[in-house]
Amino acid sequence: MHNDWICIFATQYDYTAGLVKAILEDNEIKCFILSKKDSAYLFGEIELFVAPDDVLKAKQILKKENLD
Repeated sequence: MHNDWICIFATQYDYTAGLVKAILEDNEIKCFILSKKDSAYLFGEIELFVAPDDVLKAKQILKKENLD
């Protein structure tokens, strides 16, 4: 199902990823978070993915919220 989804946002902070996810879901965009952080050393990024059909709308929302 998520094999063709596209990463539109990446951050090092859990709370930022959660905030972006909430904003997108409030705008009826389905999304999911994939953490690529190393649990022992706490480095790496957390990525947020959306369906290909929602990429443009999601990017516009993030730009409007100054999260791009």
